Parts: sequence; C-alpha cells; structure tokens
Amino acid sequence: MDGDWDEVARIPFPPPGLRAMPTPVTVLAFDTSQELLWTGNEYGRVSSFYGTKLQPYTSFKAHTSQDGPVRQILFCDKGVIALGSRSVHMASRRGPPLWSIRHEDMQELRCMSFTSKGTAEILVAGEQDKMLVIDTIKGEITKQVSTEHKYTIMRRSRYICAATPTGAVHIIDSLSFQVIKIWNAHTAAINDMDAQHDFIVTCGYSMRHGGNYMPDPFVNVFDLKNMVSMSPIPFPAGAAYVRMHPRMSTTSIVMSQIGQMHVVDLMNPNTSNVRQANSLSYFSMIEIASSGEAVALADGDCYIHLWGSPNKIHFAEFPTPIETADSGTEPRIDFDSPDTPLSSVGMPYYREVLLSAWPSNMVTEVGAPPVKIDPQFLATLQERDWGYFGKNTRQSRRNQVEDTRSTESPQSSLKPPKFLSEKAREAAKSPAGTPAPEEVIPEIPQVLQDTKLESLKIEVPELYQNIEIKYSKFGIDDFDFGYFNKTQYSGLQNHIVNAYANPLLQVMHYTPLIRNIALRHAATACVDELCLLCELGFLFDMLHKAEGEACQASNFTKTLSYHPEAGKLGLLEEEPHSSRTMMLQQLTRFLLRQMTVNYGLMAQNSQPYAADTPRPGVLEELFQTSATSSIRCMNCRSETTKADHTMVNELMYPQNKSGHRNPRIRGTTFSQALKMGVERETTNKGWCNNCLRYQTLATRKTIHRVPSVLMLTTAINNNDHRRLWATPGWLPEEIGVIVDNGQFFCFEGEDLKLHLQRGIHDITVYSLTGLAVNIEGGQQQRSHLVAMANIAHSAPSPPGQSQWYLFNDFHVKPIPSQEALTFNTSWKTPSVIVYQVKAANNQLDSSWKQNLDSRLLYLDLQADRADKTYRTLDRQTEPAGPDTIVAIDTEFVKISQPEVEMHSDGESKIIRPTVHALARTSIVRGSGMDEGLPFIDDYITIKEKVVDYLTSYSGITPEDLDINMAQQRGHNLVPLKIAYKKIWILLNLGCKFLGHGLKQDFRVINIHVPKAQVIDTSDLFFIKERLRKLSLQFLAHTLLKEDIQQSTHDSIEDARTALRLYRKYQEFHEAGILEPMLQEIYAKGVASNFKPPAKVGPGAGVPRTDTPPVDGAAPLGPTTPSRKTGALMLGTPASTPGKGLGLR
Repeated sequence: MDGDWDEVARIPFPPPGLRAMPTPVTVLAFDTSQELLWTGNEYGRVSSFYGTKLQPYTSFKAHTSQDGPVRQILFCDKGVIALGSRSVHMASRRGPPLWSIRHEDMQELRCMSFTSKGTAEILVAGEQDKMLVIDTIKGEITKQVSTEHKYTIMRRSRYICAATPTGAVHIIDSLSFQVIKIWNAHTAAINDMDAQHDFIVTCGYSMRHGGNYMPDPFVNVFDLKNMVSMSPIPFPAGAAYVRMHPRMSTTSIVMSQIGQMHVVDLMNPNTSNVRQANSLSYFSMIEIASSGEAVALADGDCYIHLWGSPNKIHFAEFPTPIETADSGTEPRIDFDSPDTPLSSVGMPYYREVLLSAWPSNMVTEVGAPPVKIDPQFLATLQERDWGYFGKNTRQSRRNQVEDTRSTESPQSSLKPPKFLSEKAREAAKSPAGTPAPEEVIPEIPQVLQDTKLESLKIEVPELYQNIEIKYSKFGIDDFDFGYFNKTQYSGLQNHIVNAYANPLLQVMHYTPLIRNIALRHAATACVDELCLLCELGFLFDMLHKAEGEACQASNFTKTLSYHPEAGKLGLLEEEPHSSRTMMLQQLTRFLLRQMTVNYGLMAQNSQPYAADTPRPGVLEELFQTSATSSIRCMNCRSETTKADHTMVNELMYPQNKSGHRNPRIRGTTFSQALKMGVERETTNKGWCNNCLRYQTLATRKTIHRVPSVLMLTTAINNNDHRRLWATPGWLPEEIGVIVDNGQFFCFEGEDLKLHLQRGIHDITVYSLTGLAVNIEGGQQQRSHLVAMANIAHSAPSPPGQSQWYLFNDFHVKPIPSQEALTFNTSWKTPSVIVYQVKAANNQLDSSWKQNLDSRLLYLDLQADRADKTYRTLDRQTEPAGPDTIVAIDTEFVKISQPEVEMHSDGESKIIRPTVHALARTSIVRGSGMDEGLPFIDDYITIKEKVVDYLTSYSGITPEDLDINMAQQRGHNLVPLKIAYKKIWILLNLGCKFLGHGLKQDFRVINIHVPKAQVIDTSDLFFIKERLRKLSLQFLAHTLLKEDIQQSTHDSIEDARTALRLYRKYQEFHEAGILEPMLQEIYAKGVASNFKPPAKVGPGAGVPRTDTPPVDGAAPLGPTTPSRKTGALMLGTPASTPGKGLGLR
C-alpha cells in the first residue's frame, strides 16, 4: 500500500426501490476482467459500478426476494455468477440472464468456489447436508456430494478452503471434494477468511464468560504448502476482516470494525502500514481488487467506500473495455410516404417464445453441394441390370442427408483411429483384402500449403491439442500410432510417467552436438546405473533406428526418478499443481549438470582403450558460459568477484516498475533480452562483509567464453512478456555473438549480416535447432508441452532450407518456419530454446560404432561358479558381428496396475496401462558348435515395488530377484543398465535377434531393433488371412513334438525352442513345402483349438527343478531347468519331408 493511498470515492448504496429505505451491502466483489465493482443486497439484486467514480452500470434481479440476500459473486469470461440461499444465477455483465438453477437440495446455500476445472465448474455449499457441483458452461448440476459438514465461507487457492460455523477450516481437494485436512482456527466462529497462494488467513471469535462472543485480537495463519499452522498476527483493535494481497504472496490487509487497516507481511508481522477509514457507524466488509491497487469497504450506513492511490487506482490487472448502450436515436420513420420500406419498422421485444421461432436444429440451408463419392468406393461396386450396388461404408445411414457445407479439411481433425486389430479384421473381410474407403488415410503433404497460421487462432487448434492413447483388450500395441505420423522422424509416447520431458528430449536429439556426445558416451564402458548421459545416448539411437515408429523414453524417465535430487527439485510428476513449463526448465538445468558429472567421471576413470577416450572439460565447452560475477556494495563501494559459470541462461526483459503496461518492453529485441540474461545486471539486498550489515548489492557478469550450444529458458512471467513473444518474427533463426573485453554482444537480422560482411570482429553464428513450447489447453485440457525442431540442421547433408517439424508427443507433422516461430499470448509460449554454433550443423559423428566398447559382452561376473546356466562368449573364437544370430527371450514382472476410470454408466476407461519391468534376459547362441548354449542369463534388480511376479507366466519368484537368495541360486543378478547395455551392444554390432513374439519383449526392454535384424518365428509361421498368430507352445508340440511351458515359462527354454523352430522353417523353405506346411499347421490348430493336448501319463505334473538345485533339496517352484551334460547342445530332430509333412 503506497503512501498516497486514501479514500477516492464514497457513494450511497442504491435502495431496492424508489421509495424504499437504503439497505446494507451483503456482498462486495471486484470484477477480474473489467473495471467494475459488483454488489448484492438483501433482496437478491445484483448491481455494478464502473470506474473509480463508481458510476452505476448494470442492475438486475438474480434471485427472488424470498430467497434472501445475495451471498457471493464469482466471475468468468462469459459473465457473473450470483449465489442465493436457494438458487444460483448466471448473467452476462450487461444484465441478460444466461441460466438460473433452483433445486430441491438447495436449502441454505452460503458459499461457492471454482474447482480444478477452473471457471468451467463451481462447487456450492452451505448449512445443509449436500454440496452441488455445477457446470457453468451448460448451467447444469453434474454431481451431488453428500457431506456431514456445514460451510459458511469458501475460498480457492492451492485447495478449496471452507470455513465451518464452529470455527474450523476444512481443506478440500478440488478434484475429489474430499476433506484432506481440518484446521481449528478459532474456538467459536470464523467471521472472515481468505486464501491466496500458499496461505490461509482468518478472523474470528472466542467464547467469553456469560456466553458472549468476543473478536479475537489476532489473525490466524495457515501454511497450505507444508500443512502447518503459523504464528498468529497480533491485531489489538480486534481483527474483523482480512484479505490477502493478490500480487504480493505474503502480504495481507487486516481491518477492524471501526476502520483501522493494517497492511502486514506474514513473514515479518512486526512491521505494518496503518490506515484509518472514517465512518459514522461501523464497517461490515472489505474487498481488494485483483490488481491490488483498489480496496472497497461497506459500512453500516449503507455507503460504499473506495480506497487507492489516486494516480494508480484500477481494478483489473489487464481490463477489457465494457459494453455501453448505443448512443443517439434512430431517424423518424415517415409513414406517410409509400416508398418507406416495411423493414424499417423495428420488431417488438417478446418475453415468450414466438411460434415462428423454429429450433436451430430444424433449420437447414438449401443449395448445398453434392456429396463427394470416394473413387475407391466406386471401384468396389457390383453391376446389375438396374444399376450398381455396394456396401454402405459411410458413418451415416443409407439415404441419410450429409452436411456438405463443412469446409474443414480432413487433416485438421485428429479423431482417434481404429485399433489395428479392427483394421485387420475389416481388411480381411473387404474384397481382395483392400481397406475400406473410410480407412484410407490421406497422406500428409510434404510440400506445405500457404494457409493461415494455426498459431494465430484464438482457440488451441487440433494440431497442438494433447492426444490420448486409447487402449483395447490387446493393450497399447493395438493403438495405431502410424495414423499420427507419416514422416520418417519418430515421436515419443506420452502414456508413461514424466512424459513431460518428451519435447526437451526431441530438441536435444535434433541438436547434432548433443546427439554426438551422448552416443559417444553410451559407446564407452560406462556402467553407472544412474547415468543420464548413457540413457540419452540409448534413446537417441532408438529414435534414429525407429525411422518414424513411435518410441518411449521409459528407461530415461525411470533413471531420472531414481535420482534423489529429482524429487527434491520437483522434477517428478507427483505434485499435481506444478507448472509443466517450470518443471521442464528445471529439468534442463538438472540434466546438463548430471551430464557433465557423468561425462567427467568416465573421463577420469577411463583407460586408453578406444581412440575417442573421453577428454575432461568437453561438456563444459559444449554448454558452459564461462564468466566472473562482480558484486559491489552500493554503500561502501567494496567489490568482490567469483567464478560464475552457467549451463543454462535465462532471458531477462526490461523491468516494469509502475505496475502498468511497460512501454520500454515493446521495442526490446530477442538479442537484447539474451544480452541482459547472459550478463544479468541485478540489484538486491545482501550481506556486505565490509559494512557488516545487509546492504543493496549490484551484481554484474564479465563474460569470458560462450559455449557451442546455448540452452535458454524464456522466463515468461506476465502478459508483457507474452505480448513481446507474440511479436511477428521476434525469435530469429540465426544470431551472432561477440565476446569482447568481458562484454556479451548479440546481433540478429540485418545487423548480423552487416557484421559478417565487415569481418572485423570474431563473431560466432548460432542456428536455432529447436524449442520446447508450452500449450495452454484452456479449461477442457490441462497444459502440455510440444517440441519444434529444425531437422535440416541434423540431416546428413544440408538441405539448403529450414525444415521445421512439430513433435506433439507421437503426433509428428511438418510445419512452415513461420508457424514454428509464431507464438500466441493466449495459449502458445516457448519454454526452452536451443541454439547451436552454425559450423556444427549437419556434423553427425558415427565413429562411435567403430569405437564401441564391447568388453561388457565378454565379461563374466560369475567366472568362479561352475553351476551357472550360461557360458560367456569368447572374444577370440566367438566375436559377435553382423553374421551372428542370437536367440533371445525375456521375462517380465508387473510393477504397476492399470489406472482405470469408471464412469457413471458403468463403463471403464484405461487412463494408464499396466507397467511391466524387465526381470530376466536369456540369450543363446544361434549357430556354431555350441548352438543353443546360453551366453547371457541375467536377472535384473528392480527398485520399484513389484505388485505381481506373474510366476505362472514368467517363472519369476520373489526369491529370484532377492540379492541374497539369487546368490545362493547362482543367478546373475545385475542392474537394468548392465542387462540393457549387453543387448544394445549386440544390436549395434549388427547381430540378428531371433525369438517368438519379440515386439512385446523389445517394448519392455525399451529398445528398437530394425526389421532387418529381427527373425520372429511368430511371423515366419503365420498366414495373414487367418488373423491369428500361433503360440510358441503350440508350434513346439506340433513341429518339434516337445511339450514346453508345462508349469511355467522359462526364458532359456523358450529361446532354444524358437531357435529350433527357425531351423524347421529353413528346412521347409529349402524343400519348397512351406505353404502346404503352414496350411496343415493351421488345420491342426483349428482341430485342437490351437492348444497342445494336456500331458498325461507317469510324467505328468512333475515340477521343474531349480537352477542350480539348492543344496540338493526339492525344488521350491518353477525356475530354470538344470543344465545336464549335453543339454546345452541342440540337435535338430531328423525328418524327411514328404506326404503329410511328418505331422501325422
């Protein structure tokens, strides 16, 4: 509260009628978007006053007089919501009603609050046993919540805070409406309450002798962030009313009934600013505007007082103009002239609906264009003598009229596609296996049309909206990700936890310097299970190999969650109210620090094994802005310096000191904001060792060197910053940087061209490689992040022009450069920006493949054990390479149950699917003298809580993954990083992976193997028209005459069986009998329901033995079979192809 605050206006409150006596004000509320002060009276009338002179603007009846006073007023974009005792009314700011709700359960309403859906939904409550949830858009009651508590005041902050008549405050979850905390604020009752930011403040009463209520001489404070009470703020005059300052998070205004006002800092209550409001009676309420620049008071004499600074007072922070009545009068109509048109006579206003007012759904336009018939549909028609006929493939019924006026292109709609299983069934039923016409997806044009920019639209276009993955009974593998991506650049799935990091990962992937350093590090001997730089290398390699198929960063996000600092920094998706853009910016800083640590440790510990041994300081040169900070005391002029190196630079803008729109910021260029952000000239309070007290300290950076990659965060904190970014062409695709005498100079556009032509200074040119953008989804969707990447800079050869792509998780689409660099103040703002030195563009380093450290593959961690189930490869005699075939099988456990949302109609929807974790990996030799002998049999330590070991399917028991029991059983228990890296080394050595149904294995492993390196026996023994793949158990019984998986699954046994089936396939293929063989296999499957017959006889029900047997005891459960002499040598049963193909 500035020193010149005073009363600027005082008006009498209008009486309810012409001859009626004045009545007191029952509610005061400042409009959040217009310069209006709203009031309510005891008879249900709502009135508004405009501007600092409080001129009457609108007045309307919200409730009947029998309903009593107006209890509370809330605001949204469309209008004003007024609460009465038995009804809720919404009207536009001009007065006309939008909707009004009366309900039998509305008996004694007292308060209301917006919910987690923002202004689209309110929760109303009172001194009754039910709370009601109302959709403000439709004007309907959507839910009734039974409650045993009664509420008199509600305020919305981090949670919904509700005061009870007994002096307690209930903290209510804004989504589930459950009470999560009860705070006993006062012993008798609460008179006033407010909640803003992280604090609740209350004024109330205590019971004195004789049953009298006495105002408490203090204000109680509650910390919502830590859920604890704070020290009360003393107020000897008797605290009657309190309000939190909307812009100063720890400042509150406390007022007594006699008009004494204190402006108090909750963190330092000993200092306060005191004002006195004058009235001949008492004050009944106080309200503060959302701008913090105006305060309204109501007194017992029915007057309204307006306080503020005469030069600065305004109500809304960014007000919109009000609508005013049309000025002037219409010209007089000359009825005497026959030339006067009848249309000049105005229509009267009717309160009832006219008979001629047809419903909008019954009004149609004529002359609509004809329906376009798909040429592919015409090709499927069958001819008869009377014409042509065919299957109705449209979504509408036969002969039903279609709306052909829609000009919306089919590509602008992102309707969820059909599941792959549905498409396969329809393709099999359509003639010649061709897809039905509605399933023919138009190709996305790579030559972009010059259309209106999506970023300039008022609402969020579908291109930028968040897309949810739909799940069928076959899980996520049945979702058609290809529908959303027709490019060769892979997107990232968003169903995993911490998927908000996807845009940052995509931008870093398309920055060559970052991609190169990550891949080179991943190819070293690093086995640190918390190494995020390795995980980046694995992810970048997967994105490159996938060539447009959707990937997921589950291993990266899992490793991120293991870091103890990640939770402390708020990087995990556990805090529901965290800003995604703030989380991403914090993740950027954390990730670069960890990458530097990971690279530095490897550089210190590495031996000169490869040619590209990590060199210390490489990451610092890549990301670090080297500088020295000078800190000067403004009192004694003493100065201290310290090294101040920064990995991520935050942009700075001209400061707004007046509280109004900042005229200085409009002419600011991006280069100027970057210069201010790098040099960071700031002034703040700090300790001066010379003065031995807190003084004003000025800080400035002296820049010594700039990095090869500039990682920038935007720090957009207000609407001035948003408007600046919305300036067309504000973000340049190229900038030039000069560091001279400790100063940082940045140039763009024509200035950059001029400096390059002169060639006087040593200027470093940077190219914009990508940026992460925050998309505000409005009330219907939560905000999310997308990536814009210029893939031209990471192409093998320069294409000659920018090629911008939008990465909206797994939705990938090319966009024009102007679309990528255009922002919207309402819903599209940048979060993280990445520039790279132009000289490094298109410099992709693939030497890591030649220098791949494969020692881990040949390292035996249990060399001293003779009873292990595997024998490691020998580097000299069994080097892995492109001609190596390895058979692989894995086992999983369940670490998370699916998150299911139940609807009121009984239907369920999967929000997040079941999460599996890799528990065992077995890889056997696929050729040579030791064909079938395992060389990898790793059990994986799992840090998450296992909710289901799936023992009957995986053969995994809790003892197998217990570090003590695994050692006794001879299991090679290793971290996920080591097991994964062995497979990754085999992949990049060119080995071919053989197995049965490998798609699910690779998904849980989180690795992408190119099709050329995959031999899947489920595809080899498959007839596409049959729409059914055969199980490994059925094929083993039918072709190999072996019964596997009798009591459980075993990965070594399954890998060997797949290998033997592949040898069978080769036999059939070489003999030319593969097709009839497949037909007979399917015929046997139909006869046996595709299941092998149950095993009978003396050997039935014999459990498997442990591997190795535990002290000769009987087996405790199904685990790996014991390896006997010769058991690891696979022999192919002899069979002579002929009649019946040996299957009888």
